Order: sequence, then C-alpha cells, then structure tokens
Amino acid sequence: MEFVFLLEQVVNGLVLGGYYLLLALGLSLIFSFGGIVNLAHGAFYALGAYVSLEVMKHVGFGPSIFITPLLVGLLGILFERYLLRRFYTADPILSLLVTFALAMVAEQFIRMVWGAAPLASNMPEVFKGRTMLGEFMFSKYRLFILGVVTIVMVGIWLLLHKTAFGRVVRAGAQRPDMVAALGIRLQPYMTAVVVLGVATAALGGVMFGPIAVVHPAMGTEIMTVAFVVVVIGGLGSFWGVVLAALLVGVVRGITIHFQPAAGEASMYVLMFLVLIFRPRGLLGERIERFE
Repeated sequence: MEFVFLLEQVVNGLVLGGYYLLLALGLSLIFSFGGIVNLAHGAFYALGAYVSLEVMKHVGFGPSIFITPLLVGLLGILFERYLLRRFYTADPILSLLVTFALAMVAEQFIRMVWGAAPLASNMPEVFKGRTMLGEFMFSKYRLFILGVVTIVMVGIWLLLHKTAFGRVVRAGAQRPDMVAALGIRLQPYMTAVVVLGVATAALGGVMFGPIAVVHPAMGTEIMTVAFVVVVIGGLGSFWGVVLAALLVGVVRGITIHFQPAAGEASMYVLMFLVLIFRPRGLLGERIERFE
C-alpha cells in the first residue's frame, strides 16, 4: 500500500509539473525570442483564472478552456506592441522593472474589479471524484489536466519544429541577424510568440482554478516557481523546461509525502544542486540559443 500511495504522489507531482510547465514554457519562449524576462507573466495566469470565472457563467467550463486563453491572448498583442517592443534592444534591467510594475498594476486591477476576497471556481461534475486504474486511485480532474498539458506541450513542439513558423522562430532566436538579412521581418513572429506565451499562462489559470484558490496575488506567487523551472531547465531550452517542470513537480510531490513541511524548500534545493553541477541548467547550452 505504501508503494501504491507513493506512485499516486508521483502522478500528482506530474500534474503539478504540468501546472508549472504551462507557466514556464511561455516565459521561456518570450525570453528565447525577445530576450525579455517577463515578470508580468504571472499576471496573465491570474487574469486567465478570473476571466474564466466570468466566461463559465455564460458558456460553462468546456468552452472556457478555449475562449479564455483566446481573450487573454489578445491582450498579448497590446502587451507586445505597446510595451515589450520598446525594450528588445534596451538594457535588460529596464524590461525587468517595467514588467514588474505591470504585474503590480494588474494585481491591483484585479482587486478593483473582482475584489480582494478569494473566489471559488467550480469543478465540472463529470470530473469530480476519483477513478481506479488497477490498484491505483487518481483524481479524474487531475488526470484530465495531465491530458490537456500533454496535448499543449506536443502542439507547441510541433508548431516550433514542424512548421515554417517554427523554423523562423528558432532561427530568429539563434541568429536574428541572418534572418533579417534574408528579408524576413521578425516583428510579427515576436507578437505571435508573446500571444502564445500569454495564452498558455491563461490556460494554466483556467485549468488550475478549480483545484486552487483564485485570488489577486496568485500570479505573483507562481512566478517564483516558474523562474525556478526555467533556470533548472536551462534558459531558452524547450525540452529543458519540460523536463525541469516535471522534475520539480515530482520532487515536490514525493517530498510532501515524506516531509510536508519541506515541500516548498525541495525545489530550491533541487535548483541549487543543478546549478552547482550544470550552471546553464539541465539542457541549456548557450543563452542565445533556443535549443
């Protein structure tokens, strides 16, 4: 029984890792292509959770999975055009300060619109309860989250590696001067990358709203974990971020099983150990490279 329970914690850790992946993957994409460390990324995650509450009032949970990331993703167009675009060639500290300020503004905006009190996001009836897989018992909703995260991860990988759009994005991340010499404007691609990153963050808010507390500071809280995942995986590495997110989730899940009080500290210890032996992260090679 102890082994069964431990395996259940591993699966829960994978779900937690998927949660981190939706945030960290978008953060890594924006950094890889634009060189911007976006401290406002968590704000879009929080907006996704709150907007989904409004969307669900009218169309239910299922459609909100698609509608909410689309609506919040459209904000990414404005975010990139009127804010990020000014800082691609500026001192990185300026983009850090501006996106940090935007994160604070977004949090206060949420407080003014929805109030400071935590809100509950209802879980669909079909996903309530648990399901048995042999001797193992798992939450239906957590398995659903794991499936959605897997689809999103595979979809982004296919977009980046099997399409003309992805080839330009990867080339632009590695050698933007060569891409420009070929007469390809990278600006529209950067906008698309930001929209994709913002939309995945909003999707994280939609998916994890029913099993987490929806409150104004939720975006600020998750950003620390997202940065830890990106640093462990390696700045600019797609599969490094995927591996790091799942690893952090599983390590936290197992640690909580044996020592609940050490769950939060486990990911920082993991980051410390990785950076000692691999300063550029698990799969990071060069800062300027995408992969």
